[in-house]
Amino acid sequence: MKEKILKLRKRTAVLGALILACVIFSSCYVPSPLYGNWADNDGNKISFIAGGTFVATVNNATDQKITYEGSYVIIDNVIVFSTNEGITINTEWDIRGSMLYLTWTAEGVTKKLVLYHISK
Repeated sequence: MKEKILKLRKRTAVLGALILACVIFSSCYVPSPLYGNWADNDGNKISFIAGGTFVATVNNATDQKITYEGSYVIIDNVIVFSTNEGITINTEWDIRGSMLYLTWTAEGVTKKLVLYHISK
């Protein structure tokens, strides 16, 4: 009888340890390096918000500032922007130091952006 109780306690302890390990590893959240505000000296800027939304101001072909708002999804090194107006913009991204490199294509205009991480 004592052996059964000891085996049951060992199994319970092992199961408890496994559950605790799963809780610890699943609660380790790594924030995206994109969160925050990015801008350049030409007036282009993008703000990534933790809830998966963004606000971007990008100069068009005639250097007018166009504002885009909506949601974004990160898939590996691709950002898929979906604006509230129904425009979808797919771009590869890369961060080197505190500089974000991406290509923004909207309204038939492609701009290669180099944005600096800034504080609000």
